[in-house]
Amino acid sequence: MPAIEASGLTKVFGRRPQRGVRMLREGADREQLQREGLTAAVIDATFEVKPGEIFVVMGLSGSGKSTLIRMVNGLLEPTAGSLTIDGQEVTNLSDAGLRDVRRNKVSMVFQHFALLPHRTVGENAAYALELRGVSRAEREQRAQEALGMVGLGGWGDSLPSQLSGGMRQRVGLARALAAGTDIMLMDEAFSALDPLIRKEMQDQLLELQSELGKTILFITHDLNEAMRLGDHVAMMRDGRIVQSGTAEQILNEPATDYVAQFVADVDRTKVLTAGTVMERPVAVVGPDSGPRAAHKLMREHQVSSLLVVSRDRTVHGLIWEDDVADAVRQGSEALPIKSDDVIRVSPDTALAELFHHAAASRAPLAVVNQAGRLEGIIPRVTLLSALSPHQSNGNHGDAGADSGDDTRFAPAGAL
Repeated sequence: MPAIEASGLTKVFGRRPQRGVRMLREGADREQLQREGLTAAVIDATFEVKPGEIFVVMGLSGSGKSTLIRMVNGLLEPTAGSLTIDGQEVTNLSDAGLRDVRRNKVSMVFQHFALLPHRTVGENAAYALELRGVSRAEREQRAQEALGMVGLGGWGDSLPSQLSGGMRQRVGLARALAAGTDIMLMDEAFSALDPLIRKEMQDQLLELQSELGKTILFITHDLNEAMRLGDHVAMMRDGRIVQSGTAEQILNEPATDYVAQFVADVDRTKVLTAGTVMERPVAVVGPDSGPRAAHKLMREHQVSSLLVVSRDRTVHGLIWEDDVADAVRQGSEALPIKSDDVIRVSPDTALAELFHHAAASRAPLAVVNQAGRLEGIIPRVTLLSALSPHQSNGNHGDAGADSGDDTRFAPAGAL
């Protein structure tokens, strides 16, 4: 069940908003509504946020993203459509019902901190718990734990005025964590910070997310931030979601010219990962194969090296053409395996981290999963071509000795 699910969510401002909804359904655009004194802020937004993911809504000023999150947290009532939070339909809830959702299911992190200046850092972190009626001892303990999570242990007795902007935003994050809700809404939470502090906060959020597994709806106008944080990204323009998908899908398969222009300047090395650009090896060789079989395979595919891979796709090492040729001339029956020559990377390693690896070896990088099994390879040429905004790699998927594709495998005793 989705943590948050929206279907046809629409918000029209003006004296006759329902007329605006009817006009939209009949094909009217925003300009036509404006001539009627109506403003369509969000139009037919349909999406779902899975439990434990960071879902980023990205758009420029006026795209409708802030209105969208205000409908999700109950500050604005949708003109049309439905919204479900944790399985509960909240579109037509009473004021008391909405307050209950905001206090017990959803917590909020604001752009400008929203701290109470006359209260200490600890009291600010515990404020949501105070509104909920939690005992003083418990809320102080939970606030202290949350402040420790965000690196502010020992600052509980300070006032917000004594903190830097980045530290104040950490208090806002701690307040949301102390509330203990499974869902967090973050509205341009880091946009008021300078670039260095902003990156630190992004790192902090990703680290906390790996530990806590919260469901996060994150609003931003910064595409690089969206691509870095989002498990799923929805791009908005003129009130509509124009594309929704993973960062890699949006980067490699833009749905519209608008999206393509928008992502053209994104630093692809920080968004794409080894898993998104890897390809299947044209051939691998088994550890029990002989040098003659390996040499034949190398000549057929005109490669200077081969990975040595078991049937279960465990990577044992690498063989080089010159070494194999020497072994054939000497009549050796054993492969000259160089276990230390293989550079292994995980599928989620960012491209930016791969270049120094690629520079250190002539052989393709081996992409292996946590069990050490081969998922794919990344030759230098593939790594370089991935930097092109027009490059879309369609060779993803498992790769290895027993993948059943065109990969050639030289079993023991093959000639």
